[in-house]
Amino acid sequence: MLKAPTARVAATLVFAVTLVAVTTIAAAALKFDAPAGWISRTPSSAMRVAEFTLPHVPADAEDATVTVFFFGSNMGRNVQTNLDRWIGQLEQPDGSSSKDRATSASFTANGLTITTLDVGGTYVAEVTPGSAERFNKPGFRQIAAVVDTPGGPYFVKLLGPQATVAKWAESYVGFLKTVRFE
Repeated sequence: MLKAPTARVAATLVFAVTLVAVTTIAAAALKFDAPAGWISRTPSSAMRVAEFTLPHVPADAEDATVTVFFFGSNMGRNVQTNLDRWIGQLEQPDGSSSKDRATSASFTANGLTITTLDVGGTYVAEVTPGSAERFNKPGFRQIAAVVDTPGGPYFVKLLGPQATVAKWAESYVGFLKTVRFE
């Protein structure tokens, strides 16, 4: 005859089931399929999930990059704050507002909401976070996305010279459409 579990055994079972559920959720991550022509490279920091080099067009002197960032489940949940920060990383040569020139859109892919921002100009972001030194790269374009997942937001940035980014823009959107949280 089976005995009813004691309170301690029942609590242990509940804890074990909860631990398995939490571990399963924590193990889920953003998955994606890189397009043909993208060159994968080793991420340069723990906050970078993936990095790619996108070869430049003959008219440009440097390649574009795609970087996938994840800062943790509680970081960067406010989409507009991220869009504003990205807009601030580019200045307009004529002094006009980058915000007036930026375009944004949202769509859903594999059950995930993705918000994109597209803005060109002179890239003036900090060389390293908190640094007084800034880039000065005229003729750049940034297409960035926030991918909202159950495990927290992921950030996917395409950055480079305008003509090179234009060449890879369609494959970048195709890449975003492959993202899934597994």
